[in-house]
Amino acid sequence: MWTINVPFSWASVPYILLLSFFSIFYFYFKSKNSKTNKFPPGPTPLPLIGNLHLLNMKRPDFSLMRLSDKYGTVYTFHMGMQKVVVLTGYDTVKDALINHAEEFGNRGHLPIFENANNDHGIIFANGESWKQMRRFAISTLKELGMGKKSIEHRILEESIALIKVFESFKGQPFESTLIMNSSLANVICSIVFGHRFEYDDTKFIQFLNIINDSVKLSGSLIVKLCNAFPCLGFLPGALRQMSKNREDFCREVKTILAECKSTLNPSDIRSFTDAFLVKQKNERAKNEFTYFHDENLVYSTSNLFGAGTETTSTTLRWGFLLMARYPEIQSKVQNEIDSVIGPVRPPTVEDRKKMPYCNAVIHEIQRYGNIVPLNILHETSKDTHFKGYFIPKGTQIIPLLTSVLWERAQWTTPDLFNPSHFLSDEGQFVKQEAFMPFSAGRRACLGENLAKMELFLFFVVLLQKFTFCPPPGVTEKKLDLEPRLGVTSSPKPLLLCAIPR
Repeated sequence: MWTINVPFSWASVPYILLLSFFSIFYFYFKSKNSKTNKFPPGPTPLPLIGNLHLLNMKRPDFSLMRLSDKYGTVYTFHMGMQKVVVLTGYDTVKDALINHAEEFGNRGHLPIFENANNDHGIIFANGESWKQMRRFAISTLKELGMGKKSIEHRILEESIALIKVFESFKGQPFESTLIMNSSLANVICSIVFGHRFEYDDTKFIQFLNIINDSVKLSGSLIVKLCNAFPCLGFLPGALRQMSKNREDFCREVKTILAECKSTLNPSDIRSFTDAFLVKQKNERAKNEFTYFHDENLVYSTSNLFGAGTETTSTTLRWGFLLMARYPEIQSKVQNEIDSVIGPVRPPTVEDRKKMPYCNAVIHEIQRYGNIVPLNILHETSKDTHFKGYFIPKGTQIIPLLTSVLWERAQWTTPDLFNPSHFLSDEGQFVKQEAFMPFSAGRRACLGENLAKMELFLFFVVLLQKFTFCPPPGVTEKKLDLEPRLGVTSSPKPLLLCAIPR
């Protein structure tokens, strides 16, 4: 054995003491910091795939809800090799999105959308560009009459065209996806571009088919895997088709925008596009850098068009399906319509105050339909301490809306379609704090007021004129309520009959 004898020297004592002090100091604060900066717990990840093996790909929101029973309302889930923090339950989601709006206010990174939008537009952007585009969109839409009588008239005018299409089927079964998308798209087109399209317009139909196809593709396994593993972006099939759809969609939008530019009159602002173009011209006159450039115009109008069409159309299709599935509820809705409005006069938004049952049914359609179950991914904008955990800047966040809209602590029968969730014992409409279909906070849907008007007016006018029922030979109980999950949770394409009343 080799022995090394180091002679002791009293002169080294101060250095030993100093080293010991710093060692104690270091380990004390490391220990304290590890307790303070505790990352949320979660299931142990496997190599490469993380926790993806725990997801039911048909209903990932249900899988994430079940995991919260074990790991709490704030926990970590590994989407492949990426850490994601999942927020569940009304109290936790509200606390994050409302009370910590700044910290949880960034948009998360979804490769299939992020690569397409290049951080432009309103929905998938961040930073100063997003702030200016969202602020401008909110103020401009208000000036154009969002939530006011002028928009109400546009919706009712569109409902007349929609009624004619429904009547053309003469009570025979039909699938309403493209029809409803056309109607809702025309409302948003009149606001964003200043004009509507005929339902048989070839370019308009192509436009809507691109949206429908993209929504369907977004629910495919390969797209979900690409979001977890961006390196798979080179694969053909659904990813290539989505890329082509985006290119085709943007090309059509640019064609419409070119027409808007050619007819622009700064003294007569007809649409969101007109307002943007005037703002762009004024900003450029100052010879300063501006976010009001053509790319932001293309992506902002595309965001408004896509979001303003798909979600509300999907909600109404859930409504028709649920009315056909529960004829006794449909009958109560129609009785209230008949007593308050009658069979001829079109509804107005003011009628909603006198129609608590209709209002409750529409809210329950939104709750039960749960259109955006996973919400759209958020991201922390700074290092954040939340619910006893430390969540670093740049962490991807899922504020799980299913866990709010279907939470047992908030709803008596969360997994059943039950309008009583929004009714008092006396039959009056009751607001529910946990009703959060438009999300909340800085990233809440900016078209919420428009969507509420559209849902009430379209739903009431169609139930005033038609009764929805299954095709001949199909019983109500055989109607499939299992959703098709893509960007939104939508009813599967089903044939229904709209019988004139």
